[in-house]
Order: sequence, then structure tokens, then C-alpha cells
Amino acid sequence: MPTNQQSAVISDGRRRVATAVVMWSFWAVMVGTTVPTPLYPLYEHAFGFSALAVTVTFAVYALAVVVGLLALGGLSDRLGRRPIAAAALVIAVVAALVFLVAGDLAVLLVGRVLSGLAAALITGAATAQLAELASPGGATRAGRLALAANMGGLASGPLLAGLLAQFGPWPLRLSWVVTAAVLVVALVALAVVPETVSRPAAGLIRRPTVPADIRGRFWSVALSAGAGFAVLGVLTAVTGLFLAQIAHIHNLLVTAIIVVAAFVCTGAGQVLANRLGRAASLASGAGMIAATALIAAAMVTGSYLPLLLAAILLGTATGIAVGHGITLINTSTPPDIRSATISAFFAVLYTLLALPSIGVGALIGVLGLRTSGIVFAAAVALLVVGVLVGSRRLSREDAFVR
Repeated sequence: MPTNQQSAVISDGRRRVATAVVMWSFWAVMVGTTVPTPLYPLYEHAFGFSALAVTVTFAVYALAVVVGLLALGGLSDRLGRRPIAAAALVIAVVAALVFLVAGDLAVLLVGRVLSGLAAALITGAATAQLAELASPGGATRAGRLALAANMGGLASGPLLAGLLAQFGPWPLRLSWVVTAAVLVVALVALAVVPETVSRPAAGLIRRPTVPADIRGRFWSVALSAGAGFAVLGVLTAVTGLFLAQIAHIHNLLVTAIIVVAAFVCTGAGQVLANRLGRAASLASGAGMIAATALIAAAMVTGSYLPLLLAAILLGTATGIAVGHGITLINTSTPPDIRSATISAFFAVLYTLLALPSIGVGALIGVLGLRTSGIVFAAAVALLVVGVLVGSRRLSREDAFVR
């Protein structure tokens, strides 16, 4: 079975360089997944599709991530972290090139599927390798670095696209040229990263798995973080439409700021996770409920400020839950199943990211954007309450198993 014993002989200097490159690779792939966010209104106008198509385009990406995590999430446990990270970067480059030449909705969907597969491969491999490159006792810090790379990339994509589309030439093309270049640099740099797992001569791909002794805690944090991802998914998919149709704001950079704020705060929220201890679950849930109230207020008033505050609060609450989950996995799972367990965690998150987006897109066609947003906010608030109630039962079951 693969182990992280190889990482013990890596010098401190090479360990630091390798950690930086793995973070850069993780960040670069995630940048490409959110570049389309502020561009959706432009795509909608250029290609002539509906609000439902916008949300379906977003959801297709998330579903591709889920399929990739379930089918390939544990692949790096068997074949090594570096080759899987390289494969993710190659697929992400191809996705950027597909977006670069896109001329209709069908091509956009292909690009989103490729982006989803790249994100699925890099998530398990990079998160596990950062833990294995960490110094002894550095699992918590490794979890923070993984989340910083993940959420930092998600936040950088909309900012990059918003700036280039608003102030540069070729608003639907230039962002993808820059994204492809960033990915190629990461792919070249990956050559200096040492492998951190032993490679068995043969073996099947390990399916996403959760050890029995952490199963209750795992589901508690996964469902809590998944509720936050559900709102993040809808926020990412429809913010541009809300600002254009209800708030009458057409500046692409303003659209990007809301999504950037959500993802930056998601990364920052994980810093609070360990400090909050047992109160983390309650704090996360309360933050999500307050965020949904602000989203409803934004829909009713057509105001930008409540939506921005909701993004900040939602991101922080989601980050607390995600940070707890990654730390739990890094400290409680053996190296040979670590990537598979990380993949299981993110499969739950991305499932809850995708499905509500499709539902809201369908609702918009029936009820309109404003009413659909209010209905969705109420539904998520109820979901969070259910997660908070259920988390205590799951934790008790976990304690019984142990």
C-alpha cells in the first residue's frame, strides 16, 4: 500500500519548494473553474440562451466534479500524487482552449465538463500531497494550505475575468489565454515536486471511502459544509443575472467582487475553525442562516449591499465547516486512503453545489429571479437547521462506533 514514508527523506528546502508548486498547481486549476462566473451575462447575450441554461452550465461543472471524484478520486493513492496532478493540469489546459474557441452553448458545456474533471483529480491529489509534504505535526497547517489554494483559486478566477473583460480587449477570450498560460507554468514547475507515496506494482483504483471510526463526524461536517456550498453554487451562477436584471448594475468587475468575497471568506473562515472548537458547527450554521436572510433581503430590495454582506458571511461560515472537515481527514486517516476520503468529502460538497443550481434555474423560468431567490434562501435555511439537529445524532453514533 502507498505510504508517505518517502516524504521523510525530503530536505526542508525542497519540501518548501514542492509545497509552493503543489499549491500553485491546485490554485491554477481552480482559477479555470470560476473564470466563466462574471462572463455568464456576456455568454447569455452572445449565444442567446436562458437563465436556466446559465445555471445548467454551472451545474454541469459541479456534476463532472462529483463523477470524477467518485470514479477517480482515489487514483493518486495508487498511481502517485504527481502524475495525477499533471493529468489534472493537462485537462485544465484543454478546457481553457475549448472555452477560448467556444461559439455556442454545447462547446461551453464541454469546457465545463473538462474543468470539472480537472478539479476532481487535483483536489484529492494536491490536498493529500500537501499533508504528506508537511513537517511532523503539520497536518492542520497542511489543511489550511490546501483550502487556501482551493478557495484562493476559486476567488481569483472571477477577479481575473472581471478585470480583463471590463477593461481589456476580447472579453470572452483574453481570460482564457491568461488562464492557459498560468496552467502551463504550473505543469512545467511540477517537475521539481518529489513523489510522496510508494507505488505498488498493481492495484485497482480505490473508491472514495470513509473510515468507520470517523464516519459520524465526517457526515456532520460534510453536510454542514455542503449546505454552504449549495448557496455558493447558486450565488456563483446567478449573481451576474441578479445585478443586471434586478439591481441594474452591468459592471463585470462588480459582479466578480461578490463571488470573490464569498470565496476569500471561505478560505479565511477555516482559520477560525480550530479556534472555535466544539462551537464551530453552531457558529457555521448560524452564519449560513443569517446569510440566507440577507440574500432574501437583497432579492426583495434589489440592493447590492445585502448580497455582498451575504457573500462575506456565507463564505466565512462555509470555510469553518470545510476547514474542520479537511483537518479531520488529514489527522484521522492513514495515507493509503487519505485521497479517497478527501474525494468522498468533496463529492458530498459538489453534489450539494450542483443540484440546487439546476433547481433555481428551473424556478427562475416559472417564478422569476426575485421570487426564486427568496424561495431558495428559505429552503437552505431549513436545510441548515436540519443539519444542525442531525449533527448531534451523527456525532453520538460516531462515538458509539469508536
